[in-house]
Amino acid sequence: MASEDVKRSESAVSTIVNLAEEAKLAREGVKAPSYAMLSIFKSLVAGGVAGGVSRTAVAPLERLKILLQVQNPHSIKYNGTIQGLKYIWRTEGFRGLFKGNGTNCARIVPNSAVKFFSYEQASRGILYAYREQTGNQDAQLTPLLRLGAGACAGIIAMSATYPMDMVRGRLTVQTDKSPYQYRGIFHALSTVLREEGPRALYKGWLPSVIGVIPYVGLNFAVYESLKDWLIKKRPFGLVEDSELSVTTRLACGAAAGTVGQTIAYPLDVIRRRMQMVGWNNAASVVTGDGRSKAALEYTGMIDAFRKTVRYEGFRALYKGLVPNSVKVVPSIAIAFVSYEMVKDVLGVEIRISD
Repeated sequence: MASEDVKRSESAVSTIVNLAEEAKLAREGVKAPSYAMLSIFKSLVAGGVAGGVSRTAVAPLERLKILLQVQNPHSIKYNGTIQGLKYIWRTEGFRGLFKGNGTNCARIVPNSAVKFFSYEQASRGILYAYREQTGNQDAQLTPLLRLGAGACAGIIAMSATYPMDMVRGRLTVQTDKSPYQYRGIFHALSTVLREEGPRALYKGWLPSVIGVIPYVGLNFAVYESLKDWLIKKRPFGLVEDSELSVTTRLACGAAAGTVGQTIAYPLDVIRRRMQMVGWNNAASVVTGDGRSKAALEYTGMIDAFRKTVRYEGFRALYKGLVPNSVKVVPSIAIAFVSYEMVKDVLGVEIRISD
């Protein structure tokens, strides 16, 4: 009898445990998908907000950079950061400083959202593969692996939003002498499609793909590696616990932006010039003679590099670097910190470095 009672008790306990597990799985089966979707949505929102805030903060410098990149070397209007900003203010007013920013934000918000989200997913996938390969389940991402994850994120985000970047560039340099007068983003997209074909929306895509690997890859790799090093080593008394201050995180973002943009900048110049092909009558790219006109007609990325260096010298590949440096340093820093702060506000536990 005692043996049968024990068996009955064990059976009852087993049944209760199984029912509890089934109930738990049922609850998770209902909640997990919705929770996952909510987490993804919050992550995308955080990335979008970070991109919009960071780009609006430096919009005047962004426009000046593009104007410096594509201006005709025989008709110089913009001679540097301060002079260029003053010239825009004097000739176009306050609104001129933010021309093209609406289009820029319309592009950068989804771009930033996709970029940060893609980086998190790529990081998880790469880390899982790395742990499986090494057999060390406690292994962490190395700077090189972070560079790879950042490169993947950059390529995905840039490819998804490239047409917006193309028309944003044209809207930014548009004047009353431009060959087309675009009324806005969608009008620009439809006009380019109608007049130049769908391939025109991806002019300069190849140098962008090549440039985004060191640029975005280094941004993420340097930012995370610096944070990781500061938390582990705690130099100069900057870190008292596992959390970095906003100022320290901004400094990490600034360093990341400086390294990434300096290495990738020549490709950004070439991309922008390829996007402006066909805009020889725009005020900022007016050609003074046949030679300068030929320099603006590129058959591809290599040809664009060759003609730029031949007609304007190697320094032309770094036109606009100073205002771009002034822009990128706070922009990248603000983007990283804004992203993490918005995720904190939205209650998303996992952040970049996690």
